[in-house]
Amino acid sequence: MAEPDRYAVIGHPIAHSKSPIIHQLFAEQTGEHLRYDAMDVPPDKLGDTINEFVSKGGRGLNVTVPHKQNALKLMDTLTERAQLAGAINTISPTDDGKLEGDNTDGVGLIADLRDNLHVELIDASILILGAGGATRGIIPPLMEQKPAELMIANRTAEKARNLATAFADLGNLNARSFDQLEDRNFHVIINATSAGLEGEVPPFPNSLIAPDTVCYDLSYSMHETPFIEWAKRNGCKQCFQGWGMLIEQAAESFAIWRGVRPDTLYVRNRLP
Repeated sequence: MAEPDRYAVIGHPIAHSKSPIIHQLFAEQTGEHLRYDAMDVPPDKLGDTINEFVSKGGRGLNVTVPHKQNALKLMDTLTERAQLAGAINTISPTDDGKLEGDNTDGVGLIADLRDNLHVELIDASILILGAGGATRGIIPPLMEQKPAELMIANRTAEKARNLATAFADLGNLNARSFDQLEDRNFHVIINATSAGLEGEVPPFPNSLIAPDTVCYDLSYSMHETPFIEWAKRNGCKQCFQGWGMLIEQAAESFAIWRGVRPDTLYVRNRLP
């Protein structure tokens, strides 16, 4: 039998990644012959690692923290959604030897919220906590759902305002600092920060949550994340970690590379 096509995810650190398991399950389900590894790549080795992987016949890479924005600068071409996001998570070598960067994070989030969890996004008030690279990737697809409002909040208001300004042509975006949110609650709250992962209490006002609020953490863990614990303590009845988004964005990358879309339910039933 021929050698399997090679794929990998690159990040730093990377030992926690579930992507190899997910892609092997996709391959098992679809009958695709491939191998998918996790590669710990320090920032100063990013360009060399990408070039070496592709030069040795690698067929595609996923990109995770902290490389999503720096990897974008190394691409020859970008998809429209990667350009909008200002970050990439998927690299595909083209037939003419170029590297194309894409971003499947946003489509993965929408697929999980709308299709798997049946969260209503049209005319909803949506709050994103955090104004970093993860937020950039999900603003455009969220705005495509026509929410009534999208609020970006950050520990420092200026960073949130800069992001809202950058995407102002997409619709009704607003920005505040965390401590300016005391008077508001939202239909959907998405945590795009690492708040709480170091053991601290997430710095968000308790008043954010209404009886029908849905809380979604882009992070995921085998246990409840600090954000999910915070949300439940403050009365949230619908709390979700980012497992579904992880699987859905991986399925989009797999479809880009292999031309076949796996059934994500097959994998969801085998992960938390």
